Amino acid sequence: MSTRTVLHEADIARALTRISHEILESNRGPAELVILGIPRRGVPLASRIGALLADISGTAVPVGALDVTMYRDDLHRNPTRAPQPTDIPAGGVDGKTVVLVDDVLFSGRSIRAALDALQDIGRPAAVRLATLVDRGHRELPIRPDFVGKNLPSAREERVNVRLREIDGAEEVTIGS
Repeated sequence: MSTRTVLHEADIARALTRISHEILESNRGPAELVILGIPRRGVPLASRIGALLADISGTAVPVGALDVTMYRDDLHRNPTRAPQPTDIPAGGVDGKTVVLVDDVLFSGRSIRAALDALQDIGRPAAVRLATLVDRGHRELPIRPDFVGKNLPSAREERVNVRLREIDGAEEVTIGS
């Protein structure tokens, strides 16, 4: 089994800094932004982006988590998935630009589930998508607005994101 590292800790930090600048530029500043991470690894990435947005702009941006477990269309195949907490910032999402954050974009099904979950919470003015890795192979017409790294891959390859907050290490690997 061959595995290679495609992003190291410094690469991940650079990618998140770039994504944060792009978010601020596309939104024309931090006003009315809400950052929501999709569990599991999207949550620490969202927290990091929120901290970077605050450092860059000088204004705190609300950050939360959006669990999509019960909105997934594959629960019958993977019923052991444990729900994670949803944490919507106090100001809610109505009328805000919500940036969903996930670690890897693959088929697009998690993001479709996130859009359904978000609809039950409120009505954002706009929804954007930030992902650390876009590996292609979309099954739904979903495209990220902010990407850390485009990583063409074979469908059978596995992309693993490891973050220090969850895994104690910091890297993105791809392997068969």
